[in-house]
Amino acid sequence: MSTTADTDSASAERDFDVYSDEYIQGAADVWDELRAECPVAHSPHNDGHWMPTTWDDIAAVAYDTENFSSRDIAVAPTPEGVGLLTAPPITSDPPFHTDARRLLLPFFGPTAVEEMVEVTRSIARERLDAIAAETGTDEGRIGVTDAADTYSKHIPVRVIARILGLPESDEPKFTRWAVDVLQSKGDEFDRRANATREVLHYFGELTDQRRQERADDLPSKLLDMKLPNGDPLANHHITGASFLLLLAGIDTTWSSISASLMHLAMNPADRERLVAEPELIPTAIEEFLRAYSPVTMARVTAADDAEIGGCPVAKGDKVLLPFGAGNRDPSKFDRPDEVVIDRAENRHFAFGLGIHRCLGSNLARMELKVAIEEWLARFPNFELATDVGRGGVEWGGVQVRGPRNLQIRVGL
Repeated sequence: MSTTADTDSASAERDFDVYSDEYIQGAADVWDELRAECPVAHSPHNDGHWMPTTWDDIAAVAYDTENFSSRDIAVAPTPEGVGLLTAPPITSDPPFHTDARRLLLPFFGPTAVEEMVEVTRSIARERLDAIAAETGTDEGRIGVTDAADTYSKHIPVRVIARILGLPESDEPKFTRWAVDVLQSKGDEFDRRANATREVLHYFGELTDQRRQERADDLPSKLLDMKLPNGDPLANHHITGASFLLLLAGIDTTWSSISASLMHLAMNPADRERLVAEPELIPTAIEEFLRAYSPVTMARVTAADDAEIGGCPVAKGDKVLLPFGAGNRDPSKFDRPDEVVIDRAENRHFAFGLGIHRCLGSNLARMELKVAIEEWLARFPNFELATDVGRGGVEWGGVQVRGPRNLQIRVGL
């Protein structure tokens, strides 16, 4: 990353590209450099955008719904003339956002999530059985598995599919869509656009089917709901919300489970402590979320001339919010670059802030807890297979970032 302006200027332009391999594999290093030299940086890449890297500046933008709109949240630039995806509540602003979010809240509250615990545990155990069979550990052998592929990604896909009433046989399709929409590079617009069309068509057909015959699933329940003014939900509202819940529900939790397993594979003392003290797992999960925040970006558009940390931002400018950068801000966290699994005070915002704070945070926490509990119960001793691939782990994604290849040696 090179500097193209005075390093003392808070609004200096920096030559960093969030789609570069340097950023994807080592975003924390880029954030640290920017935070020290230029806490509100501007990149000329990907049609140009601003990126604050301090906790306070990221929070200020997230809370400021008057000056920053959520109508375009995509990190990747949207070509001119292409319509923006409608996926309420995340792509909507107040007052409609409030109504759209309120409709979904009951489905992701503590009671609803508790009902999914045993389903999630069953999915995790099924995958662990498959891994044990594939690696030979059930016969006493040592083996290597790509845990991101064989374990992490399956749990959120199957859980959210159950909530949405989708067939488990479509799991490979759902995962491909999540990858194409959220992990494509900035210039891979056709790949993202094609996947987006497929998802919307899929949920459009599902909504039509549920309109004819209800089922015990979320789309059916949304069809029976009304907005405060008495209007029923439009088809595009239901398909857009389903789109959001499926893709966001898959990639974020997949990334978080993988990052947690990666950390434990690389830090045997932490792994051994969680095996000995499983009651510490919920606290450790909060620290994994802070240190390896999956949603490193969320794009918003300046609605009116505004400032970020004293830096002028013009109407129409794009601002990316790397929540992971704020969660490593030394002004807010002691030893921010260390993973402290019993960290007592942890005001991280891995799930976002303000009106768009993650609707499914309760569900994600439950999935993470169950995934780690079950993995440690089955494989208490494991390590990163550093002799495989790029040192055993390779990160991917920008909108949602996490280990996409995670070679773990089990059966030790």
